[in-house]
Amino acid sequence: MMNWKNILVVGFLAVSSISAMAQSNVLNAKKPEEIGVKTEAQIKKDNDGPLKYGYVDDRDVLWSTTVWEVIDLDERVNFPLYYPIDTIDIGKNRRSLYHVLMKAIKSGELEVYADSYFTEKRKLEDLKASMQKVDTTDYGYDQYNAGEEVSEEYINKRDLVAADLEEYLIKGMWYFDKRQGELKYRLLGIAPVAPDVNFIDDESVDIDGNKIPLFWVWYPDAREILHKAKVFNQRNSASPISFDMLLNSRRFHATIYKEENVHGDRKIKDYISDNALFQLLEAKRIKEVIRDREQDMWSY
Repeated sequence: MMNWKNILVVGFLAVSSISAMAQSNVLNAKKPEEIGVKTEAQIKKDNDGPLKYGYVDDRDVLWSTTVWEVIDLDERVNFPLYYPIDTIDIGKNRRSLYHVLMKAIKSGELEVYADSYFTEKRKLEDLKASMQKVDTTDYGYDQYNAGEEVSEEYINKRDLVAADLEEYLIKGMWYFDKRQGELKYRLLGIAPVAPDVNFIDDESVDIDGNKIPLFWVWYPDAREILHKAKVFNQRNSASPISFDMLLNSRRFHATIYKEENVHGDRKIKDYISDNALFQLLEAKRIKEVIRDREQDMWSY
């Protein structure tokens, strides 16, 4: 009994030390400005970084398939990816995934792509067409037609913000590693999805039919950035997890909407149309086939 007690005590102390380190220096700050700011010695001692992916030789991949999934931000389990949407009255250490990605893109730390095949890079200027709407009122047109300079008050700008997001699309590969003898998943890309900014405030337009992926991010390139950004842990705020940990451990709910196939990677809705239930069942069938692969590898 004493041995078990000692193990429990050591485990509790280890968790407590991790929790204390997760306080973002709040217990060591002498001024509010020092919260979240660590010295070089503290950073070196923490040795904090994302868990590195191990090298996987192509010869060790016995079987693989690539799938695309959609993460619905209306589902409660996916709220950590969506909130907080208002950053005015909240600390700097609390940001949504969209805010983290956009900040990295604007600073030049992160590259973005036009599609999920990552063949065409896009610049920040290229994103403005799908993320910002500039409209001129009737009074502004009157000024323009009269040959006058249009006043700023007659120009309406609408930018997409975190609150406008509806979904995230992710692309990943399931593969069987014969060296380790198990089925694994590797996240390859992620894309925020929002309604078309040109019709987002038009009540006559079906928003669900105008959702578009704003850009794609090559996920391994974003791991360092997403590791530094923490997700609020409602069970224990002293132990936040990073966005990288949340996504890599698949602590979210997603539905498959496409699997690589001979038909040009067509989507499920392309061959099962106008039937949401059958589309959902097909997504479930694909998931079950992938899960059964690991068991099939051990069947002779």
